[in-house]
Amino acid sequence: MSAKAPSIAAPLLAWYDGHARSLPWRAPPGAAMPDPYRVWLSEVMLQQTQVATVKPYFERWVARWPDFASLAAADSADVMAAWAGLGYYARARNLLACARMVADRHGGTLPDTEAELRELPGLGTYTAAAIAAIAFGRRAVVVDANVERVVARLFAIETPLPAARIAIRDAAESITPQRRAGDFAQAMMDLGSTICTARAPRCLLCPLRGDCAAFAAGDPARLPVKAAKQPKPQRHGTIFWLERGHEVLMVRRPGKGMLGGMRALPTGPWGEAPTRLEGAPVGADWTVLEHEVSHAFTHFRLDCTLAVAAIDRHTDIGDAQWWPIDRIDSAGMPTLFAKAAAVFRSRK
Repeated sequence: MSAKAPSIAAPLLAWYDGHARSLPWRAPPGAAMPDPYRVWLSEVMLQQTQVATVKPYFERWVARWPDFASLAAADSADVMAAWAGLGYYARARNLLACARMVADRHGGTLPDTEAELRELPGLGTYTAAAIAAIAFGRRAVVVDANVERVVARLFAIETPLPAARIAIRDAAESITPQRRAGDFAQAMMDLGSTICTARAPRCLLCPLRGDCAAFAAGDPARLPVKAAKQPKPQRHGTIFWLERGHEVLMVRRPGKGMLGGMRALPTGPWGEAPTRLEGAPVGADWTVLEHEVSHAFTHFRLDCTLAVAAIDRHTDIGDAQWWPIDRIDSAGMPTLFAKAAAVFRSRK
């Protein structure tokens, strides 16, 4: 623990006692430990996703599946549909797998150590540490993007990201207290979210400015140093809207791979060059629309041509699922396909 530790933990926790964000998965500062299920669920949902986006999903989720037992018994299709719109869909598959493992192997009770938590599906180093600290009060080094920024500035760590992460974690380790570990982790997150922001940090309101090396140097917003972003590869595909009366053809995407297990509109392959009607679900009189739909995934950008056709009500397409067009919003499709459905419906 560094010489800075006492001068950071005490004022930060005092600040948190008066300024903690009120969030549906949190217990108030200094209160009894929160429900581990809610902490676990929120931490998984918050991976790569903003708090404002997560809140309504979290509240709907716990109303439907309030504990590990109820989630473990849920149908995977219902879980994937409830997740639609949050993105990074492997999280939803891991969430269900984790709930079932907790129910089957741990008697419905979440393990309380980092080591045990890391053995569960979907829980990496950060998430296991956050749950151990927040749900169980364990001393754990919790470093998300907000904490990363706070620590880089406190210690004036000049190494560009991502190489700086080892030094940032070591620095975070040096200031993490034994007492009120969960509150300290959440206080660091809140400080980064509300005061020590990426742009225009509000240093005069910061309880740690007296210990902040970047503030003393006069340019805290410069840190952390980020490596230049590489352009995302471009891919192309086609999304098909096949009508039968007042219904549209839906498919269930393969369990593994992009958007795995999600209900979606049929697509052709996603490749480096436009494919137009390749991969159409059935031979039909397809019309290609002028409008395209674009979506940015983590590792690539996708532009999709849109094609529409209609078939006779009695045409057989195997195990296809037909969905009422006027209820398409309830299908639980990923954002890409929801965008496409809005375009298809607007053409009439």
